[in-house]
This record gives sequence, C-alpha cells and structure tokens, in this order.
Amino acid sequence: MFLIFPHFFHLIRHLRQFQKGLHLGMIKNPLILAASLAALILSSCSSSNPQSRIQKNPTIYNDLSPKQQELVRTGQIEQGMTKPAVFLAMGKADSEQVKVEGTDTTERWNYTSLQPVYRSSFSFGFGNSFGRRGRGRGRSRGSYGHYGLGYSPSLAYVPRLSSSVYFTNDLVSGWEGIRR
Repeated sequence: MFLIFPHFFHLIRHLRQFQKGLHLGMIKNPLILAASLAALILSSCSSSNPQSRIQKNPTIYNDLSPKQQELVRTGQIEQGMTKPAVFLAMGKADSEQVKVEGTDTTERWNYTSLQPVYRSSFSFGFGNSFGRRGRGRGRSRGSYGHYGLGYSPSLAYVPRLSSSVYFTNDLVSGWEGIRR
C-alpha cells in the first residue's frame, strides 16, 4: 500500500500532529474558548423582529392607531405611516437615499436579504514529480506522474435588494419589493 500512496502516511502523521496541537492549545487557553462560546451565544440572541422592536420602543407603538399597530405586529406597512412606525414593522434600513426637489423631500429606505448561491466546480490535475520512489533495494530514481479528479461544491450568501420604502415629507408614499 505504501508504494501506491507514497505520501499517504506522511499526510496522516501531519494531520495527527495538527489535531494534537489544536487540542492542547484549547486546553492551555480555556479563556479563549469560553469567550468564543459566549460571543456565539450572544450573537444568536440578537435577532430583530417586530415584537422585539415593539418591546424596546413601547411609546412609538402606543402612539400608532389600532390599525397601524396590527400592521406593525405582522411586519407590514401602509401609505401614510411615519418613519418610526416603519422602523417598528421592518427594522433598520440597510441603506437610505435622500432626494430634495423644491420643497418636497423624498427618501428611500432599502432593505437587503441574503440569497444563497450554490456553486460547484470540477477539476482535473496531472503533474510529474522527481525523486525517489519505493523502498529498499529496488527503489528507482526519476520522474513519476500524479493525477487527480476533484469536485468541490460550495455555498455563498449574496446580498440582494429585497424591498424599498419611499417617504415623501416623512410619510410612506409607496414601496416595492417583498412585503415583510
């Protein structure tokens, strides 16, 4: 088997040394491990939804009409809503654009979402290596070929514009895209 895969055992030895070093490093510095776990837990608790925004801003919510309160609870908007009401319903905009034309001010709040993009690639490689091959008396010197075929799937998340809300003189005048 060693003749078929000359570098296999060498690779396994290095992987074992890497795993051993990784394990010892985590034991030597448990503070880093604890801090990493705490950061992961805290970041997962910070999701924003209409209910959490209402709880953090009860005065804004109480100032809305009963119809708008119902819309905000379900994450929807309507024409004539104020910016704070839209914030409660949809959250903080990812970007804002302002246009001033005469006495009218038009503002656009853009919301993005992450869209998964699946990719896959195939690869083929062939190359020659020089050096010793084999063990013992019958070993030879010279070149010998290596080849391989690979497949690597990957997943990436790409931000895309999901919706925009338009304000004229600080009130909702329209929207486009996905209602949230």
